[in-house]
Amino acid sequence: MLPSFNMEVNNNAMFSKIITLFCLIAYRECASNYTFPSDFLFGTGTSSYQVEGAWNESGKGENIWDFITHNTPEFVDDRTNGDIACDSYHKYEEDLALAKDLGVNFYRFSVSWARIYPNGYPYNPNQEGIAYYNNLIDAILAQNMTPMLTIYHWDLPQRLQELGGWTNPLIVQLYTEYARTLLENFSDRIKYWVTFNEPYMACNAGYGEVGYAPALGMSGIADYLCAHNLLKSHAAVYHLFNDTYRTRNNATMGITLNSIWIDPGSPEEEEAAERTRQFQVGLYANPIFSANGDYPEVMKEYIGNRSVAQGYSKSRLPQFTSDEIEFIKGTFDFLGMNHYTTRLARNSPPTNNMVSFNSDMQTEMWVNSSWPGGREPIVPSGFRKLLTWIKNTYNNPIVYITENGYGDNGELDDYVRVSYYGSYLEALLEAINEDNVNVRGYSAWSLMDNFEWKSGYTWRYGIYSVNFTDPNRPRTAKLSATFYKNVIANRAVGDYPSLS
Repeated sequence: MLPSFNMEVNNNAMFSKIITLFCLIAYRECASNYTFPSDFLFGTGTSSYQVEGAWNESGKGENIWDFITHNTPEFVDDRTNGDIACDSYHKYEEDLALAKDLGVNFYRFSVSWARIYPNGYPYNPNQEGIAYYNNLIDAILAQNMTPMLTIYHWDLPQRLQELGGWTNPLIVQLYTEYARTLLENFSDRIKYWVTFNEPYMACNAGYGEVGYAPALGMSGIADYLCAHNLLKSHAAVYHLFNDTYRTRNNATMGITLNSIWIDPGSPEEEEAAERTRQFQVGLYANPIFSANGDYPEVMKEYIGNRSVAQGYSKSRLPQFTSDEIEFIKGTFDFLGMNHYTTRLARNSPPTNNMVSFNSDMQTEMWVNSSWPGGREPIVPSGFRKLLTWIKNTYNNPIVYITENGYGDNGELDDYVRVSYYGSYLEALLEAINEDNVNVRGYSAWSLMDNFEWKSGYTWRYGIYSVNFTDPNRPRTAKLSATFYKNVIANRAVGDYPSLS
């Protein structure tokens, strides 16, 4: 390994090529010689159900996670819930002080629908809920951070779920009116709006599978209905925002999608890998971000053919009208992207008549056993490949990395997480400087340990530890907090432990 050198790298394409060539000759990784642009934004974030607690305080209603954890506690690995979680409903000022100490530019949070409309129905909004988020937003601004508000992060009011939730077309109107209330009350101070966090997890894992609430397990039917209504809901709120509220704070709005990177298991499996990407990302990205709109052609073909072969009169994938395609297409100012790890994919034709998303996709995924990281393999090259794929597939949209992080058992000396952040941030710098990907910001997930959905408190992503056995829920900085703070201060990755 040659010693590192300090050199300011600009965006000149020729200079970048010279530096890249030098790196190849010197046989060393050169991402550490890049720095983040002066206007690049760093952030961190949380979500309402995962941190707030106060599940039945101040007029809040029951949501689908309250319902499933209270009625079937065995659904969660450690039989816990978010009733108290990090108690951020009462401790948000302390949390924001931690974020401020990191030096972040923005703080991402989500609003609990049931805290605004306890039963989900958009009438007589709960003023205590509105007051809480007003106070939170004002406190973020008081710390000289910019708030990034996520309208929906998986915690649907339970009463709406009893109507069918996201499979009921009425949800489009209900969600739009809920969002209107947020826009009416908060748009004078919110700079970045996210309509949905990870629709794939909400629909495919929650409606198609049993990994997330409401755990319907109706793969190949309910997940497609959910996706269809969610996309129409996103577009309706984007148009509402664009027509009425954008100018209040010169704001922008996007949607946050999640994706592992999918590499082919062998060179011959690239078509299978691309099909998997289209099913997992294109399902939600193509209608919004592609030039033509609508679902990916490969999805329409594969699901349509499978449906006919199974005796359905038409495809199980709902069809957009031409007007709906135009209504949804282009409804973004940016793409929020959550990314954690990589998988390999290969063809896996169905051997039975099973109705499911995976049978429709006709691929299977697995992990290369040589990858470090255990449960979530650490493959920074996959991060760069994903960003380049987004650039090439969707005409290089503005991207904010709204989540990126590593889960473990909660160690304070979290060297593996530090290595994860270091290597993934270097991959991000490569994507920006060598691939010209239009990434404008990065948010570490998460500010602190929290309720991690089906894993409960057994799997932790925080750069601050939370002691959940102490009623006061004290927070303690991990090594990763110090590392991230230094990255932000220096606008460069710096040294970190290697896993090799």
